[in-house]
Amino acid sequence: MVFRKLPGVSASGMGLRLSQKFVFLLFLSGLVTLCFGALFFLPDSVRLKRIFLSKTETQPVTVGSGSENDATREHLKRPRDQEPARGMTPAKGETTSTKLKSLSRNPTVSLEATEERLAGGKAQEDFTLPRSKTESKTESKTESASEKAATSSSASNRAAMSDRFSYDKFKGCLLKPPLGRDTGRPSDPQTNERREKVKEMMKFSWDNYKRYAWGKNELRPLTKNGHIGNMFGGLRGASIIDSLDTLYIMGLMEEYNDAKEWVQTSLDLNSNGEASLFEVNIRYVGGLLAAYYLTGEEMYKSKVMELGEKLLPAFNTPTGIPRGVINLGSGTSWSWGWASAGSSILAEFGTLHLEFVHLSELSRNPIYTEKVMNIRKLLNKIEKPHGLYPNFLSPVSGNWVQHHVSIGGLGDSFYEYLIKSYLMSDKTDEDAKKMYYGAMEAIEANLVQKSPGGLTYMAEWRGGILDHKMGHLACFSGGMIGIGADDGAPEKRQHFLDLAAEITHTCHESYTRSATKLGPEAFRFDGGGEATATRLSDRYYILRPEVIESYMYMWRLTHDPKYREWGWEAVEALEQHCRVESGFSGIRDVYTMTASHDNMQQSFFLSETLKYLYLLFSDDDLLPLEDWVFNTEAHPLPIIRRGCLQDQATQDKTVSE
Repeated sequence: MVFRKLPGVSASGMGLRLSQKFVFLLFLSGLVTLCFGALFFLPDSVRLKRIFLSKTETQPVTVGSGSENDATREHLKRPRDQEPARGMTPAKGETTSTKLKSLSRNPTVSLEATEERLAGGKAQEDFTLPRSKTESKTESKTESASEKAATSSSASNRAAMSDRFSYDKFKGCLLKPPLGRDTGRPSDPQTNERREKVKEMMKFSWDNYKRYAWGKNELRPLTKNGHIGNMFGGLRGASIIDSLDTLYIMGLMEEYNDAKEWVQTSLDLNSNGEASLFEVNIRYVGGLLAAYYLTGEEMYKSKVMELGEKLLPAFNTPTGIPRGVINLGSGTSWSWGWASAGSSILAEFGTLHLEFVHLSELSRNPIYTEKVMNIRKLLNKIEKPHGLYPNFLSPVSGNWVQHHVSIGGLGDSFYEYLIKSYLMSDKTDEDAKKMYYGAMEAIEANLVQKSPGGLTYMAEWRGGILDHKMGHLACFSGGMIGIGADDGAPEKRQHFLDLAAEITHTCHESYTRSATKLGPEAFRFDGGGEATATRLSDRYYILRPEVIESYMYMWRLTHDPKYREWGWEAVEALEQHCRVESGFSGIRDVYTMTASHDNMQQSFFLSETLKYLYLLFSDDDLLPLEDWVFNTEAHPLPIIRRGCLQDQATQDKTVSE
């Protein structure tokens, strides 16, 4: 035996020692494992592989956004240079997509579509056979089928291209011209004189902005310089974007053309700063959409589609609920530092629907609509205390964080966008309708109160305890309830109109009970006072539009002349207390005649306050409500009449054939 000649090997019948046997067997088993493992690297067609290895199924890939598994995988793939800025770490499951184009080109699909796709994929896998002679015989057939598929795909692409948005078709589906028969000029001389005064206020505001703050976000009229701020992530020209549609409908064409030229040459969307998703959406996206729909200028459409893509990464959370802050350059998103437990804010993630539906309409990419519909699905699924929607929601767990409910700040425009989504869909969005009237029922049962003096107001709700305070921001609700009166239960139509009128009256009282005839930031109904601010921190007025907004809607719904009179009172108060040498400024205390200005001409003063005043003193055919809804920054967006658009598309196809 060879072993006996080796050093250390015993000549006894045992041959090898026990330890040497173990080493030899270990070597032998390793050799066998290596040879068998090599089979995995052989091509599928090798016979030896088919003998030893059975067919394996491909692991299904989940499709869609918002799942925690998807989020975790994306987080693991993210390079270090994509980590959140300023040392902030995303909450569990948060992701950042750096491929914006891939986001828009590969839209997510609904849960139902995902399940169908996965089921279909599984069936296809089960039907797949190992490659064999049968396959080789059908290769020519497969190649022929591939050619046909390529031809079919090419035809589908051509069809998709022909389905792109047509501005002419859109205009053909409007019931009335956007600017009316005579740009909304009223026949009554006094009303027309008041309208011209509002137009002069707009020109005065614009001229001073252009002189002292051109290209900046807002004007500081006392110091005669510009203000940039940190809400817009490095974007500039907020006052320009917010003013485009106001200048256009007022016929200030020289000023409008200056604004248009700035957008074309100087609006740089390649910023790399921290932006409020909410503010960028309502001001920039809303402003550019409105400018496009009113003028048909393709430049606006191109800009808004580019900006819309930059907002999509904010939705990369485990639930699909977007975070409030996004870096427009890197796509990193996070929650506001002051938001409870890293939560998202109801009025922010709930105020995207109008603009995102129109982004899908213009781009023919469903991803924008899918993002906001996913928010709605989650809200419908989770339990709501007493039917109310609290203001704070975790984007990670999808649960409410605090039971604080408000129709004012933090909650306001969520409810506004429910009824306006229904109206903008040409009254086909039944889900929005159901959510709005369900919310209204809960609001009336829990929040609507009557003061001892007979004033109707919306209190705030904190875990079942009422706070008898109403913010200026909540004063939009008079107009909201008014425009929703027609589409609820028929027997409640007059009730809703009465409620809208009562709330608008209460907000007017908050103006008339101040020395300046302008309303405070918040007013209370306790401690013996009604519709007045009892805290020094609530006494300021920053050129807000909500009360005037309700005047405009109530005028159009009722034509009660008191609403125009109330609007004129506001004009006179603005002229007396807020107009300064170089623009308009907010004031710090509405209860004193000694003006203390805050040195800020807010961009929403140009977009909302002055626009609503101008519409209040115009005929109803200027931006008629039959064709337009206003986003929460007063940018007009058209009602989408899909039936009309499809009919026009069918007619065009017939003509071309």
